[in-house]
Amino acid sequence: MKEKINQMFKDKLFLVMLVLGLLTMVAAAGVVSMQRGSGQDQNPYVDMQGQGDFLALDPAQEAPLAGSSNLPTQAAKAEEAQTERTAEQFAQAEPDTAAEEQLRENTAVSGPEAQAADSGLEAATALVLNFTESSKMMWPVRGNIVLDYNMESTIYFPTLEQYKCNPGLVIQGEVSDPVYAPANARVLESGFNEEIGNYLTLDLGNDYTVICGQLKEVAAAAGEYLEEGQLMGYVAEPTKYYTIEGSSIFLEMQYQGQPVDPLDYLE
Repeated sequence: MKEKINQMFKDKLFLVMLVLGLLTMVAAAGVVSMQRGSGQDQNPYVDMQGQGDFLALDPAQEAPLAGSSNLPTQAAKAEEAQTERTAEQFAQAEPDTAAEEQLRENTAVSGPEAQAADSGLEAATALVLNFTESSKMMWPVRGNIVLDYNMESTIYFPTLEQYKCNPGLVIQGEVSDPVYAPANARVLESGFNEEIGNYLTLDLGNDYTVICGQLKEVAAAAGEYLEEGQLMGYVAEPTKYYTIEGSSIFLEMQYQGQPVDPLDYLE
């Protein structure tokens, strides 16, 4: 009996050893198969749709991927910021540039002409004041001569009821008739006195001057240039020295400070 038991035990041990041997052989065969398969271009992992999206990227490859999108790179952001700063600086500097340009324009012209322009007067720098003995003037107003020029003898003044010399002409005109510059001139003085009322003294050039009085609404000022035929003002009511003579203008002409007959120069 004992021998049978020992025999059965030996048989079971043999079977166990046999099974273990077979398992060992199968495992060895699997290892060899796997080593052979690793030398071929086969992916042991399951190919999943879109699996590339879940794979970590190499840091060196991130820049190209970012550049391929619509997001700006750091260089683009820096360039954009610099452009904005430049535009802001230009906008801030623009008013100063405009002010400097205006200043250059204002200082481009110097001398009397620039002063006339700065004071709001007409700057007629193209006018040439070259009145000569052979030059002619236009009539400031069209009317009869009420009192003639005479410095060699006296003439009678009805309003004053006396005889005296007359350094100019008294030319009849209706109140508010326009009075025009007799020649190209520069206004030396705009003033008033009780005898001839509001008056203008004009420089014609070459020491020739003209005084025109009994004006109203004078349209010129000292320093202003007037072209021949330009409006100077209008005929005013006569002063107390010419009430009988009636509304008129007083026209005196001088050469080198001495009165001359205006009629010799009127056209």
